Amino acid sequence: MKFANPLYYPLPILIGAIALVFGVRVAKLPSWVMLPVAGAIATAGAAVRQGQEPETFNLDNPALARELLAVREQAKRLAEKAIDLRAEAARLLPDSLHLELLASVQFACDRATELPQKIDALAQRMQGSDSLLSPEDLRQQLVSVQTKLKTSSGMVKGQLNQLAQSLQHNIQLAQAGEDSRQAQIANLSTLILDSAGILQAMQNKLRSPNLADAQQTAELRSLSDELSIFQENVDLLMTPSSS
Repeated sequence: MKFANPLYYPLPILIGAIALVFGVRVAKLPSWVMLPVAGAIATAGAAVRQGQEPETFNLDNPALARELLAVREQAKRLAEKAIDLRAEAARLLPDSLHLELLASVQFACDRATELPQKIDALAQRMQGSDSLLSPEDLRQQLVSVQTKLKTSSGMVKGQLNQLAQSLQHNIQLAQAGEDSRQAQIANLSTLILDSAGILQAMQNKLRSPNLADAQQTAELRSLSDELSIFQENVDLLMTPSSS
């Protein structure tokens, strides 16, 4: 069984502390005997708790692994919804007048279905106790976001502003030698939730009784473009710089 760090499991630590107090004060055993016993109890309890946890990513930090697993579940639900929306679009946009719009919607949905596999690949790169990305990698991500901001507007611009602020925070963490992976996961979660909102808006437009209206189709195309851009931002967060 893989070693389980008791610091990540408060209950075994509490039990070990109770055993220490009981042994020293009640059983009158010397502290030099009870200290290793209490430590062994806490470690064994942590191993049991680790074994009871559902299947998760094999990271050095169980709490971080659970957060990443939760983000993967978000991505999985988004992918499932994207698959359903893709099929619905093919049914509701069958005529030749909507071929370009259908292709745009399906492309955005296809990008969204790739998310769970990307999360799995990210988990592999998150092995070890070091930050996923160096300060230089994060700075290059920030430059990419700031470049995209110059030509963005609306919801995409707001989301990019938020992403830029998060990246600046991540850079500070990395420069201080702290683990930036948790902030990285939080950024991904926000992007996925925002993507889910766009996907829902796309579905609402598809089901509109005035789908043949030029304004409705333009808005649907704009939403599909925004969803694709959000997936590009996910890729930006997940892909380390090659320089």
